[in-house]
Amino acid sequence: MKPTVAPFPATRLRRLRRTPAIRALVQETTLSPGDFIWPVFVRDGEGVVEPIPSMPGVNRLSVDKVVEAAREAYALGIPSICLFPYTDPSLKTEDCAEAWNPDNLSNRATRAIKDAVPDIAIMTDVALDPYNIDGHDGFVEDGVIVNDRTVEALVKQAMSQAEAGADIIGPSDMMDGRIGALRDALESGGHHDVLLLSYAAKFASAFYGPFRDAVGASGALKGDKKTYQMEAGNSDEAMRLIERDLLEGADMVMVKPGMPYLDICRRAKDMFGAPTFAYQVSGEYAMLAGAGERGWVDGEKVMLESLVAFKRAGCDGILTYFAPAAAKILNG
Repeated sequence: MKPTVAPFPATRLRRLRRTPAIRALVQETTLSPGDFIWPVFVRDGEGVVEPIPSMPGVNRLSVDKVVEAAREAYALGIPSICLFPYTDPSLKTEDCAEAWNPDNLSNRATRAIKDAVPDIAIMTDVALDPYNIDGHDGFVEDGVIVNDRTVEALVKQAMSQAEAGADIIGPSDMMDGRIGALRDALESGGHHDVLLLSYAAKFASAFYGPFRDAVGASGALKGDKKTYQMEAGNSDEAMRLIERDLLEGADMVMVKPGMPYLDICRRAKDMFGAPTFAYQVSGEYAMLAGAGERGWVDGEKVMLESLVAFKRAGCDGILTYFAPAAAKILNG
């Protein structure tokens, strides 16, 4: 629908921008702490706060410190925290068995957070890369990342996370058919209320570098992930993937990375109307945080502007490392 605008001077659009009060009245897109999922990195140890050099202000945290982070998030009004494990290299194997170990880092952190902050929603990551000696999201056979055998392992991983108390399972692997298999397993196992937030349109991106440092996957990765993650130039394919995952039982869908793919977010929301999320990934965060740290940009202003852009593009929520900093500002 084309808006009707009277000719100047009957219409002076600057009238709507004249004061902060008037601008607030007509603001189309708003941002609140309730829009955020905060990704955090968990590692072994106790009392550990380990800075990640490529992600200024972000740390790997031991389980006790992750519990503190969850308390902080809940107090700030952030509804969900997402766990990513930094796995000891000695536990990375070809069979990836640590992925479904009931006592692995992710599951221990989930139980500890649920004991301390039962009302916060815990999201977990389903993919084999933190546990795979080859650094890939799936099993590697003769140089090929195999699909169906990987899906069987992802089901075991997701079930261990659901049994530990995860509220939201985030399959980030991009294997074909995994959403249907995960939904069937969760239903059969009695986990009827566990949500699937599918990384439905995850692109093979150069923006993931700092994340791979954070989880210790950079040195392990052999080759690239282009045979299962998406080509950056494809938009129609993203819609097919999102539609498929919704039909297989995804409750919510995600676009990853975020800012370079806002057009995908907008298309997805307009086409399907499902709860749509974007991940402001590590490379996006590092660029903004690093530039802010050096005084090249106003760090707080570019942070908030970037987050509003996701909402304007149709996202219902954002996974962002900025979550606590942004929430503090939004809370005044």
